[in-house]
Amino acid sequence: MLNLIGGLLMPSSGEVLVDGRPVKGPGPDRGVIFQQYALFPWLTAQQNVEFGLRLQGLARRERAERALHYLRLVGLQDFGHALPKELSGGMKQRCAIARAYAVNPSLLLMDEPFGALDALTRVQMQDELLATWQQERKTVVFITHDVDEAVYLASRVVVMSPRPGRISEVIDAPLPYPRNEELRLSPQFAEIRARVWRGVHHRDASLATTEST
Repeated sequence: MLNLIGGLLMPSSGEVLVDGRPVKGPGPDRGVIFQQYALFPWLTAQQNVEFGLRLQGLARRERAERALHYLRLVGLQDFGHALPKELSGGMKQRCAIARAYAVNPSLLLMDEPFGALDALTRVQMQDELLATWQQERKTVVFITHDVDEAVYLASRVVVMSPRPGRISEVIDAPLPYPRNEELRLSPQFAEIRARVWRGVHHRDASLATTEST
């Protein structure tokens, strides 16, 4: 689904609309953040953030100013000259997020961006993503297999079934922003988490029954 929205795959039938316009291929209105960072290893963090801006034809000074702005936004203002190999996993993903935001897309597509991180870094990245989102207010489609992560980040959780992919349930998560560790321990969070978990568990149980028949 993410590849279809991003224009990396074309649908075999029907069409995909973003803001009412059909998706014909990749475009600057949709930024994609992959699980494995996808940074250019020979470019510095700032040069990676500037890459899309260079393709847009922005002047060097404007590219640099915008890149530094988004590096500051994700807390990497002191690492602009560092190569990806000099950054931790969380810092690489923050750089990828800054690069996606820099080209000013209307929609961000995030494919399990924190899946490869350790548990503590993953929680920190969730908080940093929410902080960035509260400043930029971009629509984000975030793919995750982690129920807690889905409830903590989302205003709406879409549960999908596999083979073939179908939307099995849409669950609102009307928890207040900004969100914090105290919210994770709240009865409201537990209630929504339980509902999402039941949706996922029912989906997997149905699949297992079908496959064992």
